[in-house]
Amino acid sequence: MVTIRDCRDTDIPAIAAIYGHWVTHGLASFELAPPGEAEMARRRQAVLEGGYPYLVAEGPEGQVLGYAYASAYRTRPAYRFAVEDSVYVAPGAGRGGIGGALLGALLAACTARGFRLMVAVIGDSGNAASIALHGRAGFVQAGLLPAIGWKHGRWVDSVLMTRPLGDGAATAPAP
Repeated sequence: MVTIRDCRDTDIPAIAAIYGHWVTHGLASFELAPPGEAEMARRRQAVLEGGYPYLVAEGPEGQVLGYAYASAYRTRPAYRFAVEDSVYVAPGAGRGGIGGALLGALLAACTARGFRLMVAVIGDSGNAASIALHGRAGFVQAGLLPAIGWKHGRWVDSVLMTRPLGDGAATAPAP
């Protein structure tokens, strides 16, 4: 059984290890070198100070099996109701519903905070697992940025997917 909860300071080593694996071995992130724990802690603090959620999936023995957070899609004021999601699952823990549980909780947390649109920027158009995860959560493809990054000796696309939150664009946001 997996529990989704708010991230704690003590989760940073596990988060850094999970992210570091995917930076080194995958295309979901366009970073080339894994950031250390201090940098991951700084990034988490910036997310929280911005009023965004940062969640972890905790396994039955207390181990962190994945994490997810939302952050500003863009920093200009007109974008203030749009968020970008990030979801990472520990190596070997995929296909167990962890990503879906994290994304579902993240969607709920962002909706409760009054955000109106979530954007997924998925590294690699061949990342079928992430595209399917977002599709199951109601995201639709909004665009493709072909060959926008160079990693692991090849050009990599970014897939853009979006999902309305709450009333989406149907009503004006509260002042």
